[in-house]
Formats: sequence, structure tokens, C-alpha cells
Amino acid sequence: MEVSNFTDPVQVIGALGVYEGMIVADLGCGVGAYTLPIAEKVGESGRVYAVEVQKDFLINIKTEAAARGLKNIELLWGNIENLGGTKIKDDGVDAVIISNVLFLAEDKKGLLREARRILKTGGKLLLIDWSDSFNNLGPSPEMVVTKDEARALCEAEGFVLKDEVPAGEHHYGFIFLKA
Repeated sequence: MEVSNFTDPVQVIGALGVYEGMIVADLGCGVGAYTLPIAEKVGESGRVYAVEVQKDFLINIKTEAAARGLKNIELLWGNIENLGGTKIKDDGVDAVIISNVLFLAEDKKGLLREARRILKTGGKLLLIDWSDSFNNLGPSPEMVVTKDEARALCEAEGFVLKDEVPAGEHHYGFIFLKA
């Protein structure tokens, strides 16, 4: 299987336009596939909030961040589907990343409302998710949130589509703005 079948976080971060000094929240950060490269990109003057409900993932990110000498990651144990569940202040971040999480969220609207709450006006939401169920990887077919459904959910919560980003053969990617 070619690697190009799957999302390349570094390439996607480039499309998002992450720069030195930005404050970014990675909601449902998992193993840190986005957290770590973003922390390197925003530099010492930036900050990355890694929010996850599974504490083991946060411990792994902490270990890897220390190994890379990254001191700009704040690990937050929280429920990303609840308003205030991330513990990040209102309008506190320049960008939010939700990658391969939407299909898992029981309260998809709650997740998007929390993303909107913490984003500054004009801030960017990067949404990446599975477009299909592939060889027993990713979600089961009934859990897939289609590209059109994802866009409609985001627009219903007041996000404005800015761009689509290439996310591999089995994913879709959007960049939305908080208007």
C-alpha cells in the first residue's frame, strides 16, 4: 500500500498556513500526528493545545515532545464534545484541527460548537476525516461522515468554507473560517 493513500500531516499543515507564533488547538489529538509537527512550526513563540480524553495518548505526546525538545505543547485532558470541555478560553486560538475525530464524536454539533467557541474570529478550522471504510481501517461504513454531511454540519454551526485540502485517497479535508 502506498503512503499517499493516507493523510500526510506535514503536507496538510502546510495547506493550513501555520506560522511562527500561532496558537493552535488539536482536538482529539490522539498520538500527536498533528500536534508535534505543528509545535515545531509555531516555534517557541507559539503554543499548541493537545486535547484528548485518553490520558495514555497525552503521556505519549509528552514523552515525544520532551525527546524533540518541544516546550510549547500544553496537554489538556478534556471532553472535546462539551462546550467548555477543552478548558481553553473563548476566542483563544488561531486555528483548530479536528482530524479523524468527527466520525467518532457522539455529539458532532457539540464538537463543532466547542471548536467555534475557542477560535478567534477569522480563525481557521482544519477538518480531516475518512471518506470511506477501507480494508478494515478507519470507521465502519455506517460511521463514515460523508464529505457533504461534514460540510453541512460545519456550515450549520456558522463556519464558512475557505478551501478544500488534499488529504489522501481515503480522506477529505476542509479549511473553514470562523466568520
